[in-house]
Amino acid sequence: MNVFNRRATDPGNARNSPDSGLQKSDSLTALRRQTRKPGEASFFFFDHHFQSDAVKVLPGEYFVANSDIVIMTVLGSCIAACIWDAKTCVGGMNHFMLPDGDSADTSGRYGSYAMELLINEMIKLGARRESMQAKVFGGGQVMAGFTTMNVGERNTKFVMDYLHTEHITVVSKDVLDIYPRKVCFFPTNGKAMVKRLAHSHPETLESTERRGNVVALAKTTAGGSVDLF
Repeated sequence: MNVFNRRATDPGNARNSPDSGLQKSDSLTALRRQTRKPGEASFFFFDHHFQSDAVKVLPGEYFVANSDIVIMTVLGSCIAACIWDAKTCVGGMNHFMLPDGDSADTSGRYGSYAMELLINEMIKLGARRESMQAKVFGGGQVMAGFTTMNVGERNTKFVMDYLHTEHITVVSKDVLDIYPRKVCFFPTNGKAMVKRLAHSHPETLESTERRGNVVALAKTTAGGSVDLF
């Protein structure tokens, strides 16, 4: 049995309940109606694999929650930092494209702003910096011939240095290499799943990453482990 199909509540009962369709619709409607902050992900849907509400984090966005939802994104050279506070069961994910930009540009596209934004939004939900731990994904060299200034390497170095400076322990990571990735993060328990994505046309991955529509195979992380599945 795939342990990542289990949830705090029994999804099997929800699927067999005559009211399950209504419950799905009601919960998604409530999520979509909530006012969102600038940069906060807002693409909500029901994921049938996990039998759970889910949200897709696009480049430059973040999402923080202390409820039963799956946070997802697709990465090429970009980085997603998944941060979790075990004491408060608050977790979140960002998706940034470059380490930094103009000092006046407060955009989640840049790691220097995206990391502070993610951490600060978690603190607003009760999380504390001293009990946070991180899982880091992305930074792939997915563009053929992109060697003189590897954006993935720069992004990876930035996020690792940032987390070290902030004394946030990195308990697992899947970074660099040549693969694009799909990441699924469970904010209340800190579990993450990573799918290494196959791509037949590396030169088109930049636009593919932005669309988030690549197909995949896979890896999971729970706690501090990173295990293939």
